[in-house]
Amino acid sequence: MAFGSYISVTLLLSVWATATCNRIPEGAISMECRNRYLMIAVDLSYTEDEVHFEAVDETGVYPITEQFAAECGYTVSVLPLQGLVELRASYFSCHTDNKDDDEFTFNFNLIATYGGLKDIYALNKTCSPSLPWSLREVTCEVNYMEVSVKSDVACPTGTKKDDWDAAVQTAYTSATSDWQVMFQKGDQELMPMNLSEAHEQHYAFDLTDGRLIFRTPYGQPDSFSTTVNGVPVEVVHATLFSKQSWVVLMVDLVAACSMYEGSYDNGYMMWETPEVLHPQVSGLLNTHVNIGVDGELVEEPVAEERGYIVEKHNSTVYISIPYNAEGGYRKSFVSGDLNEYFIFNLYLELISLDEDHIDTRLHYHRTLATPLLPRPVFTENKTVVEEHAFTVYLSDVPDDVELVAVQLNGHDFALPFSNTSTYSISKVVQPNTHSYTLTVPFDDPVVIQQFSKEDAAMQHQLNINYTLTVQPENDPYYHFTSVTALTDVSPPTFDTVCSESGISFRLDHQPSDYLWDISIGSDLLTQELAEQRGYIMSNDSQSLLLEVPLFTEGYEYKDFTLKGFFGTFEILVRDHETAEVQSSVAKTCPFSTTELIACSTDGRMTVVADLSLAIPSGGIPARANLIDKYCGPKEVDSTRALFSFPVNTCGSRVMLSKEHVTYENEIFFTKKFHAGINKSDPSIDTDRVTMKCTYPLAGLHRLFSVYRFESDTAGVGRILHSAHLNNGPQSPTMEPTTGLQTPVSTTRRTRRPISIRPQFSQISSYLKNISKKGTCKDHKNGEFIRAYWKTLDQLDLPSLTNPTSPVYDPIELL
Repeated sequence: MAFGSYISVTLLLSVWATATCNRIPEGAISMECRNRYLMIAVDLSYTEDEVHFEAVDETGVYPITEQFAAECGYTVSVLPLQGLVELRASYFSCHTDNKDDDEFTFNFNLIATYGGLKDIYALNKTCSPSLPWSLREVTCEVNYMEVSVKSDVACPTGTKKDDWDAAVQTAYTSATSDWQVMFQKGDQELMPMNLSEAHEQHYAFDLTDGRLIFRTPYGQPDSFSTTVNGVPVEVVHATLFSKQSWVVLMVDLVAACSMYEGSYDNGYMMWETPEVLHPQVSGLLNTHVNIGVDGELVEEPVAEERGYIVEKHNSTVYISIPYNAEGGYRKSFVSGDLNEYFIFNLYLELISLDEDHIDTRLHYHRTLATPLLPRPVFTENKTVVEEHAFTVYLSDVPDDVELVAVQLNGHDFALPFSNTSTYSISKVVQPNTHSYTLTVPFDDPVVIQQFSKEDAAMQHQLNINYTLTVQPENDPYYHFTSVTALTDVSPPTFDTVCSESGISFRLDHQPSDYLWDISIGSDLLTQELAEQRGYIMSNDSQSLLLEVPLFTEGYEYKDFTLKGFFGTFEILVRDHETAEVQSSVAKTCPFSTTELIACSTDGRMTVVADLSLAIPSGGIPARANLIDKYCGPKEVDSTRALFSFPVNTCGSRVMLSKEHVTYENEIFFTKKFHAGINKSDPSIDTDRVTMKCTYPLAGLHRLFSVYRFESDTAGVGRILHSAHLNNGPQSPTMEPTTGLQTPVSTTRRTRRPISIRPQFSQISSYLKNISKKGTCKDHKNGEFIRAYWKTLDQLDLPSLTNPTSPVYDPIELL
């Protein structure tokens, strides 16, 4: 298949890069003497327009046009895959100075455009054949046939006698003293013509010191086509003659060339030619074949190493060349899909010897090309899910194809990527090909993410459309691929906001939400739970919004000071099937309040109390204390005091009901500072503030133990102002529902025995009664209370109402 069927010379010349200077740089032109011709090559990358040649001799300057080249022995070829324009000039070409058929001098003009200016460069070269001339030499160029014979060959060789006799008869009857030529087309007899007439019909004849040359373009009216061994052959049979006195001088000239265009089969470019090209020539004894590329033969071992195959069957020579063999050229081509073709500039030499021992050397210049072959590029998904990013490998990209852009899920990106992008692409070069590695993180906004119920996983999808261009034409080709990856679904995540009144949590719903349960501690978050605890919750198809007011159940508090404290609220995300906690979000916010009480799960009461009504005029909050006068405040300001102490210390009173236990203490102001106050007036009670922490018995593991207090839930606290009870409404009670995790130490100055107030005798009687009646039979603390009562009965305790008696903690005694 001819290369010209793919792309025109004009188009190829138009795409080469323009020159950057106004002179052809050194190395842009090369001239080499080959075995039977001169080769001139010009690098197209240094030209701005088409390149033209002119032949020059002492008679003038002759532009080498297409017709002129075929008549005068020139071949001009554009070789885009090599980036060259090439001129081949036969040693017997027109306007070539020939000395004894051994030294040939060429003069040409090269016309090229640089920097917008057209320049003419004079080229000259002298060559000598590297091998002696054979008796008969035939050149089958791409645009002409040329045959030369030694001028001293007196007799026709190999021509059948009957044909020769007919030619002699015709020549003898029409011969003149001038040379004439007669063409034969099979059985058809043509009238002779003189050489001037033959020249007008584009035939060339020349007589050198030792050789007679005949040259003709292909497709002349006097040529004919035939088949030899099934191979198409073009033949021009010319007989040159002249009558000298009574003697007729005749020279038989036959130019014949295989016109087989080549074929492609099973990965091989193939070409063939008959050993005997002229159907009227016989008696061939031997044929030797040499093969090469680009006008140069290679040694036989080199040809074998490259995979070139030369075979002869039934007087036909078969040439087979691997499509991608060394010495050939490949080109990418876009025709719907990405394709490629390979071109092989075949140079073939056949040396034959006939029965008269006349050797003939036949030279072939042929261009073989494959048809368009599919040239797919490949993508390979090399994503490692643990890396949480797509890694896609685009491989087997030909070296004349470049990646210029990518489209990711419909978003276009030119290459190279910007420095701020999260994705990247890298190029790796291999022999004759290269590859690209694209990396895109799963969480990049360009990636499509959707939940797969079938896989119970998050599906990440990336549709990639690569834009590649074939150089130098910049013809675009698009390659599409789609990759997906599955990752385990992450538990829902909340956005959190602090406010003066509490903490807000927001969750944007995802398709995978049904895999998870939201809980506050061990309790599932439902609308009912929110209403029960005082949360404000709205839940629709788009999002869940939960507002948790301060001091509602579920908070944890720490770092209490008079200036404020920190409150933490935690939401748990549990696996719907196993109820195991998968993640949590805990938000800690700073809060401030005038007055508060916190009853922790580890049995610590923390109180910030407003003493403005409890302190007499001129009093100081720092002089306030609890029932145990050695338990003073941790921190005070002008009106408030902060106390923090274990519930079973500082003189706390214990009150037990059927379902709860309450610890109570009071804030006192030292009486000696009450100057002028009538202590006998029972209506005056401005110096007392009462604090209470109440715990459910069901959640207690130990009851007012010195060593450890454990409760499943925080206690409910209340602050009672006696002044408010007597003189006005009570201030709002603040009841935190989650205890402190880091208890604050008490401010007691010395360690003293823990006082059990007279109320304990009442509690003991109560415990005894409910134990004997079996009231707590089904309660989990029932056995504990019975054991408690039994132990008290067995102890020889002093009167609990006697202030001078030793004091004990009953639990310590247990």
